[in-house]
Amino acid sequence: MDDEPLSDWAERRDAKIGRLRAVPLVPGEGPKGSHLNPEAPRAIQRWNGYAWEPYGFASDLAETRRILYSEALTPPAAMSAPQPLRSGTGRHRRPR
Repeated sequence: MDDEPLSDWAERRDAKIGRLRAVPLVPGEGPKGSHLNPEAPRAIQRWNGYAWEPYGFASDLAETRRILYSEALTPPAAMSAPQPLRSGTGRHRRPR
């Protein structure tokens, strides 16, 4: 069995530090999928490299998504205008 170098493993582990996850707060052994209880509150946890630690709280699924995916929802600052399409010359085009 080939073992990877410890430095590669540590680099991969450190890349995950700061990752967030949401845990639905439902009583008992109820469903844990986010889509099953969209109104249920959620605990937001952050990975510190060794364990999940408390990070925040969300009142429902919509607020949870705003917290977890806030970077994806904000547009980039220097967004360029879309470029117009040019005429193609590839083989997939029909000759005129």
